[in-house]
Amino acid sequence: MSDGVKAPAAPAVDQVALAPVVDALCRDAAAAFGAGGRVTLPSREAVIRVVEDLRAVLFPGYFGTSDLHDESLHYFVGATLARAMRALEEQIRRGFAFTERHDLNGCTHCFEEAQAVTKAFLGRMPEIRRLVASDVEATYEGDPALKSRDEAIFAYPGMMAVTSQRIAHELHVLGVPLIPRIITEHAHTLTGIDIHPGARIGERFFIDHGTGVVIGETSVIGDRVRLYQGVTLGAKSFPLDENGNPIKGIDRHPIVEDDVVVYAGATILGRITIGKGSSVGGNVWVTSSLPPGSRVTQAEVREQRFAHGAGI
Repeated sequence: MSDGVKAPAAPAVDQVALAPVVDALCRDAAAAFGAGGRVTLPSREAVIRVVEDLRAVLFPGYFGTSDLHDESLHYFVGATLARAMRALEEQIRRGFAFTERHDLNGCTHCFEEAQAVTKAFLGRMPEIRRLVASDVEATYEGDPALKSRDEAIFAYPGMMAVTSQRIAHELHVLGVPLIPRIITEHAHTLTGIDIHPGARIGERFFIDHGTGVVIGETSVIGDRVRLYQGVTLGAKSFPLDENGNPIKGIDRHPIVEDDVVVYAGATILGRITIGKGSSVGGNVWVTSSLPPGSRVTQAEVREQRFAHGAGI
C-alpha cells in the first residue's frame, strides 16, 4: 500500500482447521510404522548414492574420481566399494525391518540377514562387472554411431539402465525387499527405460535409443539380444485368485532366446518364446511363440526383410 501504510499480515493457518487434518494424515500413515512406533524405511537418496558408488567401481575413472592411475586404482576401488557396502548393508537392514515390521534397533535377525546378503552381493560384483563389460561390447558393436566404447559408458541411457538392473537383479535374487525396485525405478526416471529387477538377462545385451522400453518381471532374455526404443516385453493378462486378486509370482512375460533383434515399437506379450535368431519388425504385435529364425514384419511390408542388426 502507498503512504507508508503496511499491508496487513496474512492470517496464520487456522489451528482449529489444521488439527483434524494432521490427525487424519498421521492415522493413515501409522500402518507404515514398525514395532516400537518408528519408521524404518530405507532411504531412497542413500540407495541412489550406493548405486553411484557401485557404478564408479564397475567403471573406475568414468564415474566418481576421474583422475586415476595404477597406484591409486586399488585404493579408489577398495575405498569406494567398502563405503558402498556399509551403506548398502544399512539400507538392506532397514528394508528387512520395515517389510517384516521389526524394530530396527532391536532385531538381531534383520541385522544378521543384512550382513549375510551384503556379503553375498559383494561376492557377485566380479560377475556383474563381466556382464556390464559384455554389454559395453554389444553396444559398441551394435551402433555404428558410436566412435568409442567410452562414449557408450559415459552417455548411453541403455547402458545406464541395464547396469542398474544388473545390480538390482542380484539384490532381487537374494530376496532384498524394496531396494531393487528403488534402483530400477530411479534408472527408469532418468532414461525412460523400465526394466523390472526380476528380469533375467543374458550377456551382451544392447538397448539402442531406449526410450519407452518396458521389460516385465518374469522376462527371460538370452545372449546377444538387441532391443530398440518402444519395445514392450509384457503380460497378456493377470490371473486372479478366488477373491479376485492378481496371483503373484507366476511366469507371465516372454522368453527371448539368443541372437534375437526386436525393432522399435514392437509389443511381445505373454509367456511365449521368441526363438533363437529371430527378428521382430517395428510396431509388430506378437502373442504367439515364434520358431527359431523367424522374420516377422507388418502385413504391408511382409516382403521386406530386415538385415540382421540394421537399425536407425
